[in-house]
Amino acid sequence: MIAGSIDAKIMVRRCLVTFKPFRIFVVGIGFFSLCFLMTSLGGEFSAKRLGDSPFTIRTEVLGGVESRSVLRKISDTLEVILKKMDSLSKLDNTSTTDARRLDELSSAINRFQPAGLVERIQAIAQNVSNMAIRVEQILQNSMVQGRAVSRDGTSSQCEVPRDPRFPDCPGKVDWMRARWTSDPCYAFYGVDGSDCSFLIYLSEVEWFCPPLVWRNHSSPPTQHTQQTKAPKRQAAFRTDLSVLLDQVGTGKESLSFMKRRIRRLAQQWTTAANRLDAKLEQRWRDQKKILIHVGFLTEESGDVFSPKVLKGGPLGEMVQWADILTALHVLGHNLKISMSVKELQGFLGVPPGRGSCPLTGPLHFDLIYTDYHGLQQMKQHMGLSLKKHKCHIRVIDTFGTEPAYNHEEYATLHGYRTNWGYWNLNAKQYMTMFPHTPDNSFMGFVSEELNETEKRSIQQNKVNNMAVVYGKEASMWKLQGKEGFLQILHRYMEVHGTVYYETQRPPEVPAFVKNHGLLPQHELQQLLRKAKLFIGFGFPYEGPAPLEAIANGCIFLQPKFHPPHSSLNHEFFRGKPTSREVSSQHPYAEQYIGKPHVMTVDYNNSLEFDSAIREIMRTKVEPYLPYEYTCEGMLERVHAYIQHQDFCAPEPPFVPANLTRHGSAGGNRITAPLFVPLPNSTALGWSSSVTAPAVWPPLSSLRLLVSQEGQSCVEACQSAGFICEPSHFRFINNKEALRRLEVQCDVIDSEINHILPAFSVVRQECGLQQDPLLFSCAGHSPKYRRLCPCRDFRHGQVALCRNCL
Repeated sequence: MIAGSIDAKIMVRRCLVTFKPFRIFVVGIGFFSLCFLMTSLGGEFSAKRLGDSPFTIRTEVLGGVESRSVLRKISDTLEVILKKMDSLSKLDNTSTTDARRLDELSSAINRFQPAGLVERIQAIAQNVSNMAIRVEQILQNSMVQGRAVSRDGTSSQCEVPRDPRFPDCPGKVDWMRARWTSDPCYAFYGVDGSDCSFLIYLSEVEWFCPPLVWRNHSSPPTQHTQQTKAPKRQAAFRTDLSVLLDQVGTGKESLSFMKRRIRRLAQQWTTAANRLDAKLEQRWRDQKKILIHVGFLTEESGDVFSPKVLKGGPLGEMVQWADILTALHVLGHNLKISMSVKELQGFLGVPPGRGSCPLTGPLHFDLIYTDYHGLQQMKQHMGLSLKKHKCHIRVIDTFGTEPAYNHEEYATLHGYRTNWGYWNLNAKQYMTMFPHTPDNSFMGFVSEELNETEKRSIQQNKVNNMAVVYGKEASMWKLQGKEGFLQILHRYMEVHGTVYYETQRPPEVPAFVKNHGLLPQHELQQLLRKAKLFIGFGFPYEGPAPLEAIANGCIFLQPKFHPPHSSLNHEFFRGKPTSREVSSQHPYAEQYIGKPHVMTVDYNNSLEFDSAIREIMRTKVEPYLPYEYTCEGMLERVHAYIQHQDFCAPEPPFVPANLTRHGSAGGNRITAPLFVPLPNSTALGWSSSVTAPAVWPPLSSLRLLVSQEGQSCVEACQSAGFICEPSHFRFINNKEALRRLEVQCDVIDSEINHILPAFSVVRQECGLQQDPLLFSCAGHSPKYRRLCPCRDFRHGQVALCRNCL
């Protein structure tokens, strides 16, 4: 052990003990700064001497900005010196000269005497700087001597290898030499400042260096540890939700809301589970180990939602998460639920520290469901393990993430970089609330389903001239121009509101509106069952409430947006990782439900608005709920994703020439086309004479067609009655697809661009996609027509093709 190092460290740390009870009073100048200043004054301070405590020193030292700045620098430098001394204390080969130099440093600390407090601060700072330089020189000299010596004293075993298979090893060792003290996790894994410990860590915990031949390799490296695959277990449907309710936890109003929802829909989940079980005919389903980390409800993310649950705040995210938890539980999977970063760390096996190191062992989960907040927290705490395990992650993403925003390098170079996105996931790993972004997977939520008796009762008791306004917060009623269309509505109907208030009626709500205040869910249901009309003001976008209103027999009236709202022209969408254009308050209701249940009109046109109100009063509708928003529909969809989506298995490149093509003539093989015309359609389908690769969705669902200039594949497929399927892009990204579509190509290039594969009619240029992460249904260009991989879909379930279940 080095005596000088110990003495110097004791001298600097003396203040840590002496003034620990008073740290709160010295935050302005930094605790180390004050300690060093005390020592420099030559006084022997003790916690017992309250008269010489920080109370008296603080008023003198904090005389000006300049002195505070210098003291902060002193504090920072002392921190560095302590770290260097920690390193030196671990070395057992320091020379006598080095020890003597450290003794000198210790003496130097004691020799500082004040000539005048403020005037001496600059001199103290200079001395501290000199000390830091001398400690660094001693440390570097000692480390050079110790690098080639292992713990048992043998040399050459820890020489940094120059192995072409591990080109990053030397650079990583250099980084470790300079920064290994930056995170306690390195010491947790046994790093102690020697080259041997660096090489052991970089070969057995990370993978940047080759394994050391003299090490016992009975335990494989942490990052390469393959979890022993347990025998597969069959998932069985569950109808008892008590275990799930216990797992959700308590202590927040948001969790209480989610648990109330789970209990209220329990019987519907049971009925749906029995139906799907019968539909699947006892088919084997793998039980998965699933971690659910609800990042937006953690204290670390700020959790702005929980305090607003009882004050009219947004509930859509909590509705969706409650339904996701229930669906996964009912499907019979093994769940762990995390509502805090501490729980997340425990479930994942995060080593202590700041997140620079990998996990302590293999990932114990098949799937991880989280949100963008949770994904950021995982990045902070998983280190390199996130890259290794990100294929297991599913990100619940309300508004969707398009491939151009998801690809980090491409987004940065081409102006698509936002505060979200850029995670380089497969775009299907993002799961949305509505099926508006086919590049992503549609997760959804559920609405309460009525039985036939309830439907008849609603139709009999509807009040034809009763309207309920969609807007629980007073701020939603500040819409400019609302007085005009509300007056028209009031002329025909009695207008009701459910706006939150504490003591006084919100002034934003007109006097003729009957405001019920914020209603519990069951009372809101009763109100909607009476009302004929549910009217939106344009915000919030794409929430669950319109579907609930339609399910209770209301007609939903909403504004049309001219021009459509998007991240390019509207503050709400700015920064979101999508260029999607929102044509109305609720595009799903407009496009997938439509009349007579949904009417979308221009609120600025009083004649059009007046006509719509009169038409609504004449129209009789039954309660309606799309199948994909029933409990059974959600269970069916989530089951299919879990059993079929696998983003961890590498996708081999698709080479059309390697496919088996059936048919012969005179003993000679016929080259059958991959794509053939479909009857009564302009689209091409996969040829039945060609053996299709085993993929999901199956290639039997493929419908290949060409977009117009400026049209995305989302729009092109929808206009033909199909859904764009990004999983099929790799099968049409080839010359044969261009040839079968009779595209004229003078030049065929392979590039990185989110509109490819595509072609220019004018220039007769064709482009194929080089980076699979950029296969995009959403991309479009006014100069190019795109090759679009569409697919069919099940009635009422756009997320699944006809043969996908």
